[in-house]
Amino acid sequence: MSLKYAVLAALLEGEASGYELSKVFDVSFANFWASTPQQLYRELERLTQDGLIEARLVQQERRPNKRMFTLTEAGREELGSFAAEPVRRPAAMRDELMIKIQAMDDSDPGPTIALIEERLSWALGKLARYERVRDRLLAGRTEEDYLREADRVGPYLTLLAGIAYEEENRRWCERVLTVLRQRAPLS
Repeated sequence: MSLKYAVLAALLEGEASGYELSKVFDVSFANFWASTPQQLYRELERLTQDGLIEARLVQQERRPNKRMFTLTEAGREELGSFAAEPVRRPAAMRDELMIKIQAMDDSDPGPTIALIEERLSWALGKLARYERVRDRLLAGRTEEDYLREADRVGPYLTLLAGIAYEEENRRWCERVLTVLRQRAPLS
């Protein structure tokens, strides 16, 4: 899959600037599709040239002008075709921390503990952001009401995957910290 489809899917929410889309990627897509702002802006240019999105310039007085992007009908069709295709293969996990954990047995556990604490902090931070997004989406409704009444449930369902992923990260980090602290030599 390319960044193209992630951008098209993000624009299903409606018109957005490149800056707004980068924030969507930070919060909503981060666990399953990472992108730098530079990659995102290059992709927006390609999608505009390909006729899958349209851009309009918004004049601003005290800020630089900005471009707002929307899906075209061709973009919606392209995204619909993509959504109907089978997934080629599950994503492979590539995580440098896992290699460090694998190799840590002959070294001081202190640096590894610090790395796990940092990962735990990231997971807790993401969980807090995801819960704020969830609260905003639900807007006081129960999950059942939201899923029954909302025009689009895809963003909520991917949000649930992000929450589950970070909750598992939290559980794993807590377990690893317990093991490493029990094994650490007493000073």
